Amino acid sequence: QVEMSFLRQVAENSVSLDLYIQPKASKTCVCGLHGDELKVAITAPPVDGKANKAVINYLAKLFGVAKSSVAITSGQQSRHKRCLVQGVSFDEASSIVNDFF
Repeated sequence: QVEMSFLRQVAENSVSLDLYIQPKASKTCVCGLHGDELKVAITAPPVDGKANKAVINYLAKLFGVAKSSVAITSGQQSRHKRCLVQGVSFDEASSIVNDFF
């Protein structure tokens, strides 16, 4: 059981995630922890918002929600991002994320 300090419940069906993004990776995946953040590798380069788009697409697919339900709430220009995912409960999100550990 991983200490999930990067995952917080913000509403009944919404969670917030603290992510550390590794752009231009060989594949898009959750690759563990980076300090207190969940480390996500994405293939997109950090150019013209491509990496942000890829993060949103990946989180939507990962949690089974629409892309419009995922938002980057801070860190648009940074590797350190906070994302909001709506339509998934804290328990669902933690069990999905737990599968990577």
